[in-house]
Amino acid sequence: MNVLIVENDDAMAEALRQMLGMHGYTTRHARTGTDALDQLPLADLVLLDLVLPDLAGHEVCRRIREHSCVPVIVLSGSHHELDQVLALNSGADDFVPKPFGRHELLARIGAVLRRGAGCLQHGTGAITDPAPLPLVPAPRRPPARPAPAPGYDTGTDPDTEPVPWLEPAAAPRPEQRPEQHHLSAGPLRLDARTRKVHLYDDEVRVTRKEFDLLAMLLEEPGTVLRREEIMARVWDENWFGSTRTLDVHVGSLRGKLGSPHWIETVRGVGYRLTVPAAVLCPALEG
Repeated sequence: MNVLIVENDDAMAEALRQMLGMHGYTTRHARTGTDALDQLPLADLVLLDLVLPDLAGHEVCRRIREHSCVPVIVLSGSHHELDQVLALNSGADDFVPKPFGRHELLARIGAVLRRGAGCLQHGTGAITDPAPLPLVPAPRRPPARPAPAPGYDTGTDPDTEPVPWLEPAAAPRPEQRPEQHHLSAGPLRLDARTRKVHLYDDEVRVTRKEFDLLAMLLEEPGTVLRREEIMARVWDENWFGSTRTLDVHVGSLRGKLGSPHWIETVRGVGYRLTVPAAVLCPALEG
């Protein structure tokens, strides 16, 4: 039985390969979504992580389903219901949140293989890219007015998010920038001393991590900040939680600021702060 492990964390992938090898499975490893699609014809089962450097895991799963009925189990550090629903709707057979135990994973693999025993032989060649597709997870729809995006700001401390089954390598600590007490971009203002955020004359209530994230983006408006750099500065270089927590906080800030255009996603790289065109030129609103 050939298992394709789609995981960009080499340490996690190696641990999975050793564990599955001990139980009689042959494994292959793909670090990117494109590599996974190329290796798909050789797989009898796919273990798919959602965070990949080139394609979103949901998109990889959807493309697999266009060509094959090979069983797919998503392994993710996210515990959000939306991610689970998106994965299952994209064609995944099961969703296993990290951390997980060895016996649980083996049991889920066995169950999925039993259900897929009647699967017809899948494609015999590499899957081609049918059309340009997004390289990031599906965007959250912001609310019509400044308010917490549903499901993102639960009032809990994001620092308590579960630690993955294995610890990924820590991102290097970037150079520290001089502290600035007042940061602004257009009508958006941030006071580092009082830790308050104002949009026009209204205070925007944010969590501790949301404030730190927004402050980092406001230090260099328009400059693209890499995901690894943001995680290292806002969540500390020793953060071993899911990198999906960054996407959750970005989604929450977009909702509270009333527009997704305040924080722009740069595919495959990271985020940058921009002042929406409707703010710079009110005539463009509506």
